Amino acid sequence: MRKMRDYVVRGKEVFVGLEDSKRSWKLCVRCEGMIVQEISMPAEYGNLESYFGRCYPECRIRVMYEAGFSGFWLHDLLQASGVDCVVTPPHTVTEEKANKIKTDKVDARRLALNLEKGDYKSCSVPDREHREDRQVSRTISQLQRDITANRNRIRKFLDFHGLNEGFPSGRFTKGDYQRVRNLSLSHPLQVSLQALFDVVDKLEELKGKLLLELKAISEKDRYSRSIEIKSSVTGIGWLTAIRLTLEWGDMSRFGSGKKLSSYVGLTSRESSSGDRVHRGRITGQGSGMVRAWLIQSAWRAITKDPVLLEKFQAVRRNSGSKKKAIVAVARKLVVRLHSLERTGELYQIGTVR
Repeated sequence: MRKMRDYVVRGKEVFVGLEDSKRSWKLCVRCEGMIVQEISMPAEYGNLESYFGRCYPECRIRVMYEAGFSGFWLHDLLQASGVDCVVTPPHTVTEEKANKIKTDKVDARRLALNLEKGDYKSCSVPDREHREDRQVSRTISQLQRDITANRNRIRKFLDFHGLNEGFPSGRFTKGDYQRVRNLSLSHPLQVSLQALFDVVDKLEELKGKLLLELKAISEKDRYSRSIEIKSSVTGIGWLTAIRLTLEWGDMSRFGSGKKLSSYVGLTSRESSSGDRVHRGRITGQGSGMVRAWLIQSAWRAITKDPVLLEKFQAVRRNSGSKKKAIVAVARKLVVRLHSLERTGELYQIGTVR
C-alpha cells in the first residue's frame, strides 16, 4: 500500500483536509482525484511536520482547515514551513444535501475534496501583530460581559432577599448601585454583597487598563488613517473606530458595501423560488459583537445626521418596527464606511432635500 501511495503522489500536488480538535487532528490526503491516505495524530505541530516530511517529501502540499477555536497559529507555522495553507470559514464549506453523517473523518474528506476541486472560500488571515492588537479589543468585550453578569447577580441578590423595594425593576444606574452599596445588612449578607462588588470593581479596573492599551494601539501608524476616516462618520467615536478597524482589517478585500454588510450579517435572509420571493430577518452571520457596536452607533447617528434620521423614519413608517429601522440605518453606516475607506475621504454630514 505504501509503495502504491508513493508511486501515485511522487512529485505531484497533494491536497490535505485537516479537521482539528483540541486533542487530535484527522487528515485526509488526496491526489489525482483519489484518497491516498487517511490518518489521525495528536494535535501537535511537530507530528504534522514530521508526517509531511516522511510521507510526502517531494510533493507540493496544500492544506485546508476550518477557522475555529484554534485561530491562525497553525496557518502561520505551515506557511513558514513552505506548505500552502488555506483557512476557510466553516459556514461556507459545501457538502452534499443528502449527507446526514458528520464526523471528523467525514469533515476531513470533505475539506480535502473541496480543496482539490477549488470549491472553497478562504479567510483573510491578519498578520500576527494585527491579531495580537485585536485581542486587546476582544478581551475588553469579554470583561464587559463578566461585569454585566456580576451586576445581574447583585440585582438577583436583592430580589432573593427581599431587598429590592425602592429600586427599579429594569436597568440600574450608577446611583442605584451606590445605594445598594450603602444598604445596612446583616454581617453574612454584607460580606456576600461586598464580594460581588469587589469582583465588579476589579473587572472595571482591568477594563480601564485595557482601554488605555487600546488607545495606544489606535495611535499606531498602520491604523491611524483608517481610524480617522471611520471616526469622521456621525455616531462613531475613536473606540468604535479602532475596534472596527481591528475586526475588519483591510476593507479593500470587500468588493462593495453590500458585501461588507453581508459579512457583518446585516443583510436579510432570503428563501425564494420561481415567482415567490420571501425575505426574513437578518442573517446574523459574523460577529454579534460587531453588529452591537454598529447598532449603538446608529442610534447615536440618527440624533445628529438628518439623512440617517430620514432613513430611520421611512423604514419605521413602512415596517412599523423601530428594530428594523435601526438595522437599516446600521446597514447604511456600513456602506458609508466602505465607500469612505475606498476613496480615503472624510465623511461630510448631508442634508435632506
